[in-house]
Amino acid sequence: MVIEQIYTGCLAQGAYYIESEGEVAIVDPLREVTNYLKKASENGAIIKYIFETHFHADFVSGHVTLSKETGAPIIYGPNANPSFKAVIAKDGQEFKLGKITIKALHTPGHTMESTTYLLKDENGKDHAIFSGDTLFLGDVGRPDLAQKAADITKEDLAGILFESLREKIMPLADDVIVYPAHGAGSACGKNMMKETVDSLGNQKKMNYALRADMTKEEFVKEVTDGLLPPPQYFPLNVKMNKEGYEDIAEVLDRGTTALSPEAFEIAANETGALILDVRHQDDFVKGHIPRSIFIGLNGDFAPWVGALIGDVAQPLLLITPEGKEKEAVTRLSRVGFDGTIGYLEGGLTAWQNAGKDIDTINSVSAAKATERINLNKNPVFDVRKETEFGSEHLTEALNAPLSSLNAHLSELPDETFYVHCAGGYRSVIAASILKSRGYHNLINVEGGFGALKDTGAAVTDFVCPTTL
Repeated sequence: MVIEQIYTGCLAQGAYYIESEGEVAIVDPLREVTNYLKKASENGAIIKYIFETHFHADFVSGHVTLSKETGAPIIYGPNANPSFKAVIAKDGQEFKLGKITIKALHTPGHTMESTTYLLKDENGKDHAIFSGDTLFLGDVGRPDLAQKAADITKEDLAGILFESLREKIMPLADDVIVYPAHGAGSACGKNMMKETVDSLGNQKKMNYALRADMTKEEFVKEVTDGLLPPPQYFPLNVKMNKEGYEDIAEVLDRGTTALSPEAFEIAANETGALILDVRHQDDFVKGHIPRSIFIGLNGDFAPWVGALIGDVAQPLLLITPEGKEKEAVTRLSRVGFDGTIGYLEGGLTAWQNAGKDIDTINSVSAAKATERINLNKNPVFDVRKETEFGSEHLTEALNAPLSSLNAHLSELPDETFYVHCAGGYRSVIAASILKSRGYHNLINVEGGFGALKDTGAAVTDFVCPTTL
């Protein structure tokens, strides 16, 4: 028996390759499926099943493409109603894979079709669970993402999740291994551990949601408290996962079309495409196409695209580091943004050589920013998350989280103001968005809060984020 977790850090997502006696099952595959096909081929194995734990909201799964390529059936748990052909497993239904067995445990709550898959070894012993978004390490899936009827609330779903955990998961032995669909950084939960694999016994000790003496009322309050609004692209990804999508090969072929500066400019004007610059933030600061938006590949690229652009149908034109065009289009497609129509051949150098205008962002070191802020009392906007800001911030700073930046536009002053994040990535995203909306009186702080703190700038007393 072989179990391999294939973890994608940008999405904090875990897919799984399971093999026994030349037969393979894939759990929650990523959009691009070449890796699974190659691995099975190299092992002389065939992909027999594709298991989906639920209709994912934060990424587009590769189930449809993988099934088309292999003929393997797509398997969902009870209550799933996809538009394409699939096996809807009954609660407790078992699937043989070589010498092992995979059993469907219906665990609704995160969504109503959510299902955990229990792997039994060749001796029939419970070995591992692939828990999807039902159980994370240190947390559970948020109960407010499901497409649900008007008469069911997030509190109702949390109550259902409470029962699922206690009836299906907690009775399992402590030595059962937990393989979740996500880790720390995913918007599908609140306080996930940085580890991506653990024993169920340790989770019973460490995970608040599995506390043995917890009441349903306590669970519902804990799970629903402090939930931030889900990113606006989530329901659009659910729709794609439920109804199907364009083959990624076609998306890549279209998206990696090389465009001259003239063709690029014409395409932008004719299609209403958003110009997305995915280079490093330092390069964007030094020069970029006016009104382009920066979201760099080196950060949490795909989730920020989803959160800030939102509409997966939005046409996109890319400015990429040389040789990174395919990677950018691939990572966009993982969160459903299939509308890339090309990239600027030769990058910004070609744009400048064609005599076209560029813009820059006024950016200064943390030391210079601290000096000027102390002298001139300029407003400072901290675009980190509320929890980061609440933990520690510049004493005079205002919080305008990047994810909800548009809601804070009315707070921006006419005078010069400074923008910073934790390390410099998010503040450049914020600066690009603000400049595209006509705010040019901003200055980006290089190195973010960490660098500002090192200058001796006045900061609030530290508060542990877990107590907020």
